[in-house]
Amino acid sequence: MTVGNMERAELFDAGSKGRGLRAAKELNTGEVIFSEPSFAAVVFDSLATQVCHSCFRHQANLHRCAQCKFAHYCDRTCQTACWNEHKQECGAIKKLGSAPSENIRLAARVLWRMHKDTGIASDSQLISVDQLQEHVADLAAEDFKQLRADVHKFLQYWSYGTRQHSVDYISHIFGIIKCNGFTLSDQRGLQAVGVGLFPNLCLVNHDCWPNCTVILNHGKYVSENLHHPVLFCPRIELRALGKIPEGEELTVSYVDFLNLSADRQKKLKERFHFDCTCEHCSKHIEDDLMTAGADSKPSADKVKEVTVFSKESLEKIEKSRIEGDYNEVLKLCYECLQKQENVLADTNLYKLRVLSFASEVLSYQRSFAKAADYAHRMVEGYRKLYHPNNAQLGMAIMRAGVTHWHAGQIEEGHSLICQAYRILMVTHGPNHAITKDLEGMRTQTELELKMFKQNKAAYQTMRDAALKH
Repeated sequence: MTVGNMERAELFDAGSKGRGLRAAKELNTGEVIFSEPSFAAVVFDSLATQVCHSCFRHQANLHRCAQCKFAHYCDRTCQTACWNEHKQECGAIKKLGSAPSENIRLAARVLWRMHKDTGIASDSQLISVDQLQEHVADLAAEDFKQLRADVHKFLQYWSYGTRQHSVDYISHIFGIIKCNGFTLSDQRGLQAVGVGLFPNLCLVNHDCWPNCTVILNHGKYVSENLHHPVLFCPRIELRALGKIPEGEELTVSYVDFLNLSADRQKKLKERFHFDCTCEHCSKHIEDDLMTAGADSKPSADKVKEVTVFSKESLEKIEKSRIEGDYNEVLKLCYECLQKQENVLADTNLYKLRVLSFASEVLSYQRSFAKAADYAHRMVEGYRKLYHPNNAQLGMAIMRAGVTHWHAGQIEEGHSLICQAYRILMVTHGPNHAITKDLEGMRTQTELELKMFKQNKAAYQTMRDAALKH
């Protein structure tokens, strides 16, 4: 579809929440409500030499811009397509002598784009960027101090010529980025690689149990640029998680649902400066499952004791994981799971997090049978907590399916991969790279399952030979 198609959504007054978007017609499960290219986007500083600054794909052997020696591209096609966005930046980096932080680079790209487009990029953009919420006045003292430092560095970097802006206006732009910046992932959706601004997406309000999901898609899109009508560019797609009647507000979740309602509310207040009053927060829905004790009904004191132990263990596990000490990670996971046994339920957040770490590390160490067991328990807990079409659930089921497949548990592996595929067809769509990967896995496991049912011994021999290679 042509990017910017807004026939399915319309702007409306959402009362205490301010502006919002609602369905302009009835929407079906998995339907793309609108697709939007980034108004401006930058690669994270830490990945500047590993990710293309045009299409945001993670690639080896990128080509460096000969002028600024900072921007990197897949090839000349990506570099040419990005030149309009990069040329002012290129000059500014050369003038400064080095590239500033991603926040400063993004603020500059936003302002250069606004100057070029006089604020509105196209007829399909519902609101100008500088009309977005910024909450600078609500920033904590430390955040405000950082913003002021960024503004000071920005003024050194800015090289638009005679077009200057006040400190307050630049602060306003930084505030908009802080409140509305959307994290960009690589082409497989597995690693955060940058940050961008999507004005129409910014109008979609939050709900902890939303009716939409937003996904980044790196495929081709039809551009309004006559010189480059078809480009690769990061764009978001807003997709319906289920049937949405005409007139219903469109919502997405700004935070992962797998947190207690009070913790979600705290995160939302700190980052986005509003009090979440959605039904799941107001009624504390699922909080009981996320803190539940085991079916054996241990005492409240015992649950509290193991919860405190789990929290401390998870901090140590995360530290060891960052340090790459995977044997220590597993040791800590085993100790924690032993303490949690018959005390915490499999829907308890602390148990789910330990199961996730254990499964991940065991898979990395190719102990697939053990990893599959932990992944299975984790997914069963997720199913009781997440929306049935949640992208996080789909990804977790996919990983569990692959783990079972590698463990030789082909029946369970194929079943889980098919379940994940159904969810990702809704959340990601058929053209997303990860859905295409999953389609390939589904086909392969289906063939292997047929072989397994026909001759288990022959299948086992084939699998053992494949694993040796």
